[in-house]
Amino acid sequence: MGRRHHSGRTRVRAALLGGTVLAGLLAPVAALPADADSGVPSGAAAARESSALYLVTLRDGADAAGIVAALDLPTPMYRWSTALNGFAVRLDPEQVAAVDARPEVDTVEPDEVRPLAAAAPMADARRAGHLGSGNTRGGAGVVVGLIDSGLATANPLFAQRSLAGPPASFTGACETASDWVAAECNGKVVGARWYVDGFGADRLRATSALSPRDTDGHGTEGASVAVGNSEIPVRIGEERLGRFGGMAPDAALAIYKACWSAPDPDDDGCSTADVVTAIDDATRDGVDVLSLSLGGPATIDTVDRALLGATEAGVVVVAAAGNDPRAAAAHPAPWITTVGGSTGATRRGQVLLRGEDPLDGAMLSGSAVGPARVVRAADVAAPGATRATARFCVPGSLDATRVKRAIVVCERGHVGRIDKSRAVSLSDGTGMILLNRRPASVDADVHSVPTVHLPVRNARVLDEWLEAHPRGRVTLRPQGLTHRPARVADFSSAGARGMVKPDVVAPATGVLAAVPGSPGWTVTSGTSIATAHTAGVAAVLLAEGRSPELVRSALVTTAWPVEGNRGGAGLVRPAAAHGASLAVTVEPADYRGWLEGRRTHLNTPTVSVSPDTRRVRRTITNVSGRRLYFSSTTDGLGRHVSVRPAAVRLGPGESASFTIRIDARGGRAASNSGYVVWRGADHSVTRLPLTLTR
Repeated sequence: MGRRHHSGRTRVRAALLGGTVLAGLLAPVAALPADADSGVPSGAAAARESSALYLVTLRDGADAAGIVAALDLPTPMYRWSTALNGFAVRLDPEQVAAVDARPEVDTVEPDEVRPLAAAAPMADARRAGHLGSGNTRGGAGVVVGLIDSGLATANPLFAQRSLAGPPASFTGACETASDWVAAECNGKVVGARWYVDGFGADRLRATSALSPRDTDGHGTEGASVAVGNSEIPVRIGEERLGRFGGMAPDAALAIYKACWSAPDPDDDGCSTADVVTAIDDATRDGVDVLSLSLGGPATIDTVDRALLGATEAGVVVVAAAGNDPRAAAAHPAPWITTVGGSTGATRRGQVLLRGEDPLDGAMLSGSAVGPARVVRAADVAAPGATRATARFCVPGSLDATRVKRAIVVCERGHVGRIDKSRAVSLSDGTGMILLNRRPASVDADVHSVPTVHLPVRNARVLDEWLEAHPRGRVTLRPQGLTHRPARVADFSSAGARGMVKPDVVAPATGVLAAVPGSPGWTVTSGTSIATAHTAGVAAVLLAEGRSPELVRSALVTTAWPVEGNRGGAGLVRPAAAHGASLAVTVEPADYRGWLEGRRTHLNTPTVSVSPDTRRVRRTITNVSGRRLYFSSTTDGLGRHVSVRPAAVRLGPGESASFTIRIDARGGRAASNSGYVVWRGADHSVTRLPLTLTR
């Protein structure tokens, strides 16, 4: 299948030239200059050595083999025939120009390595972990395809749930390797494939597995949140933290490993050639939901075109918006449900000091500690360790004879936060207080001992108290979940030209998830985990009998507005999506016309209005199963926007079109974004997010 090993070749990374490079618009790459003294080759040798991997998509009916033969191209690395027609091949500049000139060629695009939408680079100050809020049932008969870094199957979240096996419509393979036997596909996991030729097996970190197995952790995190089995006990050492479940615990999982770790973490990511091949295979295999937690450009490219083919085949496609608030959302195409991140419930704890108000911080553990002796880590350095090393609780720096049964005060920095609590545990400490010395997040991590993480202001109070009470005793007390109104996470990407993106947001800060190894759990953040959450919700809706078009509509139209929203629908609400009474749907074939430039009548549940547009039409359909009266209002847009007709009465399955009119004479709207809201006699609320572009 051409995806095992590609040894001995030099991989050249090429940045996307504004996303998709349309045929006829790609300028030939200049040949390397000849320089006898520098040893740089010239002529044909230079062209060969400057070759790079390209993704070539063809028009419907075009013959890839014929083009390869006619132009005497190298053997393609990959061929695609289901989600799209095309191939990936290494080309020199002259060959790029020749391919580009062929009338059958639609796009030519250089391969790139995209980052996973993993832990957010700008952590939200309020994030803290919470146990899985998934369902106890849901998703039976549905296969969720995950394009990511693979899966670690040892966690009981991925144990076999029934003897039913995969749905008959799923025909995917379980590819084996030295560390992945056929039994890994156990009925919960129904398919596993892996793709490395684009990334390059010669570029992998030594610990990477050439198999579907996850050694990075990112894929396992997403899989656990999307489809992890329900009611799984969470244990960290001797402590029990409750039970965990994914959003669609009865759904099956198909793994498509296309994301890899390199020796330098900055080089980690997913080759677009590998990703497109995974999409093509997943579509042919018959997955029902496809989840991609990787970034990308804010323009439509070959990955998004492949996802269009998946959508046309009946797959619900969910993808991450990205973790850069300065960048527009990735995956801006209307056939993709693009997911941003929101804050969630926070798990809090307190440090109790005699004579002081409790000091609030982040704490995942549910176990209280103390009153117990408290020591500063710098004061209990191990023989041979310095105070400067011990203060950060670097592993091996603490003296166990002085730490035993004490709560240790460690400072943030130099090593990972969970490495500090592991050092305390190995030294027989009973708890840890982690101090921020500069403004930063406070995090309820999966620690080896109960831990409270304090912000700067509370760290200063503790310092002063310890100076006054050198033999004082303290208590660590969990406070459980604190529910605050959700808001868009500070790191979440948003915005797209001509589209409302992301479509929705989902919990993305401090989410508990499974990872490989011990203790098997972590707390993670980022739009990747929000994407997995949404993919699970989509699987549950599909299992209830809704069509892919209705699922895409329900996710958006039942979302709840949140603070910081920049034009999207808001927070995904599974229960509300289950009870959606109105649908705003797009026939998959209509997306193709939109891509080809016919964009005025795409019936999406999101609405973007430009200055030269005065009217926009949408069609709503009654999917409630009974005759209902619906009335409309606008929210957040003042008198600038009106809806006609303002009310409709629809029987089961009946549709009505309405016009959203923009009144330029009414002056500027109260804001550039808002909602058209339809309320039904059954108390249902259907929101269409509307953005006015300037």
